[in-house]
Amino acid sequence: MSSTQPPRLDAHQHFWRYDAAGYPWISHDMPGLRRDFMPDDLRPLLDQAGLDGCIAVQARACESETDWLLQLAGQYPWIRAVVGWVDLCAADLEHSLERWAQASVLRGFRHQLQDEPAPAEFMQRADFNRGLATLQRQGKVYEVLIKACDLSAATQLCQRHDQHHLVLDHLAKPNVQANNLRQWAEQLAPLAALAHVSCKLSGLATEADWQHWQPEQLTPYLDTALHLFGPERLMFGSDWPVCLLASDYRTTHTLVDRVLQHLSAAEHAAIWGANACAVYGLEGVTR
Repeated sequence: MSSTQPPRLDAHQHFWRYDAAGYPWISHDMPGLRRDFMPDDLRPLLDQAGLDGCIAVQARACESETDWLLQLAGQYPWIRAVVGWVDLCAADLEHSLERWAQASVLRGFRHQLQDEPAPAEFMQRADFNRGLATLQRQGKVYEVLIKACDLSAATQLCQRHDQHHLVLDHLAKPNVQANNLRQWAEQLAPLAALAHVSCKLSGLATEADWQHWQPEQLTPYLDTALHLFGPERLMFGSDWPVCLLASDYRTTHTLVDRVLQHLSAAEHAAIWGANACAVYGLEGVTR
């Protein structure tokens, strides 16, 4: 890879040492995820796909998750950034953030909004909004993890917080099985119109029938995201190992790659790494 070219990155994947108590979202119908997934498992898959590194995203709602991912990033320099977890509603949020002040690889945070009993109401909480504003003042990315039904509330949230980059995970998890492309696109458009919001091309196959999905079911969603966000605000993410519920890594990578074939070399490079570098501030980060 030339020094003038951005790294090719998987902008969304996870690591874990599995235990049932720590990962309650891994349900009994997900037996393939009930084991450890570590950097040495991912590296060969990145190599096969021609990717230089990844961004590791939290999978547990605890600060020890952030600490653990930072430890992994210290051991594996190709983990180019960490998206951790912190209690955004905590009164001592600034204190929590301060103890990670020297962790340059910690570029953002995520809260599993989709797991809240009422995500739309949670997004209106004063303490949550105060916490998100604090992240933005400190130059940290916040990743929005929701389902499509909460796109309107997420749009309002992102309109309120426009001082730094926000990233929508998994295209807001459209209900692929219900074939609601048009409704999802209409709901997504106002969010995509916000210039400070980017989107990850990730997590689609697991929103379809895990055993029987076909690429032609998913490509219209990817095409729509490309139309609404443009190549300059999209990035590839495998959602590995969660993607293994419905696909293998190669198929997940190829699905997105084929949709992008008609783009220019510069647009291609943007989605495969340059956008992630810009959003997460990786250009100037030395490891």
